[in-house]
Amino acid sequence: MDLRASAGAAAYPAANNGGTPAYTAISVSPNDIMMDRIAYSRGRFAVETTGLQSLAIPAWPEFSRVVEDCRR
Repeated sequence: MDLRASAGAAAYPAANNGGTPAYTAISVSPNDIMMDRIAYSRGRFAVETTGLQSLAIPAWPEFSRVVEDCRR
């Protein structure tokens, strides 16, 4: 799975959760530089997974607060 923001991009290994409903997930450390790139993105960030439609997600202030709380 690729995460893209205005300041850069990063690729992460994705895995199916195997549950119901099924979903694909990645694990990212709160200290990963991509969290800062998303938090300070200009408007949106993208989530891209091979074989699926890309998502453009608003970079709302709540994301920054969650990252900050996880770093404490």
